[in-house]
Amino acid sequence: MLKETIEYLEVYRKTHRSFEYEIIIIDDGSQDNTVKVALNYSRSMPAVDIRILALDKNRGKGGAVTQGILCCRGEYCLMVDADGATQFSDLSKLITEMKTTEVDGMGIVIGSRSHLVNTDAVVKRSFVRNFLMRGFHALVYVFGIRGIEDTQCGFKLFSRKAAQCIFPHMHVERWIFDIECLMIAQLQNIPISEVQVNWHEIDGSKVNLMVDSMKMAIDLLLIRLNYVLGLWKVHSKVQ
Repeated sequence: MLKETIEYLEVYRKTHRSFEYEIIIIDDGSQDNTVKVALNYSRSMPAVDIRILALDKNRGKGGAVTQGILCCRGEYCLMVDADGATQFSDLSKLITEMKTTEVDGMGIVIGSRSHLVNTDAVVKRSFVRNFLMRGFHALVYVFGIRGIEDTQCGFKLFSRKAAQCIFPHMHVERWIFDIECLMIAQLQNIPISEVQVNWHEIDGSKVNLMVDSMKMAIDLLLIRLNYVLGLWKVHSKVQ
């Protein structure tokens, strides 16, 4: 994934002279050699601005992404899963869409897999997996946010201003953090667009379908209740 990312960004930089980038690798308190491998890779490519954020304790995907986004220094912040499920070159689609989405420096463009619903990528999944997926989408519609077909794709582009208005307010640190992120964006009237991206399933997921689906459903309900009851608040809105 990292090799594909750097190759694409280097080609993009050659055709866009003012373009600069940084890569932030977030290690969420892992017990393997992720940090060591990342450090060795960064040392082998001194011309590339690679930073490594190693968290002392596991905070969950949402907590790790939040810390990473808060460390970003660029005009735009791209959140991308490290498993390589999304074709990184589709970033060009997100950048193009951002130009028509962004208003006064505020904008979010989400990679979407909604067009894959009737393809083999989804149809060949187990009945239980598809049932849980559709059930989750129904819960998102009822308790969460509307107008977005794919809230969970790990390929999202934020303008810097939008990221700074969203991530300091984040509370959720587990898998469902995307919902709170987009909910905060909608509460602040930040423009959001979706773009279809190339995606394929990666084996080796650590997600327990039944257990994690139940946790996500509970988290979704808690997110909604906390905002409805005013326990969690967003202090600045975009008019």
